[in-house]
Amino acid sequence: MSAEDPSPLNANVSRRICLLPPLVALGLLSIQEQSWAGAQIEEPLIDSVRTALSSAVRNAAPPIPEFSSTEQRLYYLRWLGAMSERLAKKKKDFETRKEFLQTVWYESKRAGLDVALVLGLIQVESNFRKYAVSVVGARGYMQVMPFWTRAIGDGDAGRLFHMQTNLRFGCVILRHYLDREKGDLFLALGRYNGSRGKPQYPDAVFANKRLWEFVPTK
Repeated sequence: MSAEDPSPLNANVSRRICLLPPLVALGLLSIQEQSWAGAQIEEPLIDSVRTALSSAVRNAAPPIPEFSSTEQRLYYLRWLGAMSERLAKKKKDFETRKEFLQTVWYESKRAGLDVALVLGLIQVESNFRKYAVSVVGARGYMQVMPFWTRAIGDGDAGRLFHMQTNLRFGCVILRHYLDREKGDLFLALGRYNGSRGKPQYPDAVFANKRLWEFVPTK
């Protein structure tokens, strides 16, 4: 069991939160330690898409970032230090924070996603709780619905509580939705939450994204 969360927790989500202004809703999430997951809708996948998504989640290589230059590595290390400080209230153990942030960086970059966006989504979805479970059954940091493990994984929904597995699935799914929406992030986020076209969820993610943006000092 992880040191960050000694036991699985069920997060009972009040749908009334979704009706509040984003900043108010975010405050409630922070206080109540609840997840705010919707329900990704299970849709038929054509064989080529299913194969591509299955391939994207199958590689279990360790999430170790690689850099083509010293400058890129130094940027990453500065980012890691800054994000670790911001995350300290959620995850008190430094090594746990480091492992989590390294994996978020790796999986976000692997899927071609903005790291700050993924961190903002995680904050809205689970408030950084590894064992968060929504009332509709979405699991883990990125609140992935179990049907995805049947559609593109090995069918073991319990593995969605494994950090890298959850982040891998979440990033691959968000990338899939972004491609389906032809790059429209607003609609892709809504589809991820099962509330496509409604502003509350995308607005909340965008608001949280700003909390995780990194501008290195010179």
